Amino acid sequence: MTGKVPSLTPFLLLCLIGFAAFFSSYLRIPVMPLLAASLGAGPAQVGTINGAFMLTAGLLSIPAGLLADRTGRKLPIIAGVTATALSSLLVTQCHQPGQMAAAYVLFGAGLAAFAPGMLSLVADVMPSHRLGQAYGWYTTAIYIAMTLGPATGGYLAKTSGLREVFFVSGVLLAGVTLLALLALPEGPPRHKTELHVALAASFELLHNRRLLACLLATGGSCIGFGVFLTFIPLYASKLGHDPAQVGLVFAAQAITNVVGRVPIGSLADRCDRRWLVAVGLFCLAVALAALGQAAQLPQLIVCAVVMGVGMALTFTAIGALIAELVPAVQRGMAMGMYNSCIYLGMMSGATVMGFALKRIGYPLGFGSAGCVVLATLGLFYLMMREKSQKAL
Repeated sequence: MTGKVPSLTPFLLLCLIGFAAFFSSYLRIPVMPLLAASLGAGPAQVGTINGAFMLTAGLLSIPAGLLADRTGRKLPIIAGVTATALSSLLVTQCHQPGQMAAAYVLFGAGLAAFAPGMLSLVADVMPSHRLGQAYGWYTTAIYIAMTLGPATGGYLAKTSGLREVFFVSGVLLAGVTLLALLALPEGPPRHKTELHVALAASFELLHNRRLLACLLATGGSCIGFGVFLTFIPLYASKLGHDPAQVGLVFAAQAITNVVGRVPIGSLADRCDRRWLVAVGLFCLAVALAALGQAAQLPQLIVCAVVMGVGMALTFTAIGALIAELVPAVQRGMAMGMYNSCIYLGMMSGATVMGFALKRIGYPLGFGSAGCVVLATLGLFYLMMREKSQKAL
């Protein structure tokens, strides 16, 4: 019994650092659109600011993952939190939407460096037969932070001011940097091969059809989630719901997502993870399609709950699937690809829909996002089925 306690300590530290980093970063989530609007930004510009962050995170996640394989996980993680802290402090000095977009580029670079290394470390410090539980607990810590962060940020904005939220975020992230520097667990030995050899080996991952199916499912689901995250506040406001009611919709999704992670992680260690991903994608597609037809607050909350179930199923199972599909020396690269699909998917949903909504409206916009997720489910099933048939 006592021998198991030290082995869990590095993992618990990862959960703590992940929680602190995302809580501090997500203080800004409900405040950014309001500050941008106060500087003259419209819906398209708000979508562009989010898009700048997501595009940067998506493009830099793969090289950051490769860096985590070659230098060790600690350096990119610490650099990432530092960059995220600086981005928050820079926003306090912004006076135009374009300046905010530039600061959010640095935010994207910071998360691109931070997330793949952390996801890799989770798999590094936990045995393979407990990966589902590990990602369940780690992502639970993150999503609790993603729930408490916006709620706290909204309260601080009301009591202290919009810019002050970004200052608090930057100071807290500086503290997270110090914590990571002192307490971050060590990962596996560095990958010391020549760069061109490491690149060739890493990009051989693109021949792994199961990995590609997981990346496809990640990107498609995040297109839908990006639409939800960016535009549900504007849609709900158009329907006459106040900011507190919008917060309830976000809370319904987030709480369901959080509560489902640990039991789904345990389930993912006992059954076929591919089916969990498929069910999760179906829930996301249904929730998005229904959102476009919902008008009353209870209807929006039900849709948000179904979306939370879909997110918990899809991403807990995918994290464990990817971790077991690749060797440890390529895990940073694989998690970088995964992270890239998350942010490029969310960026695509936020940016494209930001320009399309004026023409097609919210009902068709949410319905289109649901169709994208449903098409992703079909392709994921075909790719996994083809691989299974070849194995037979």
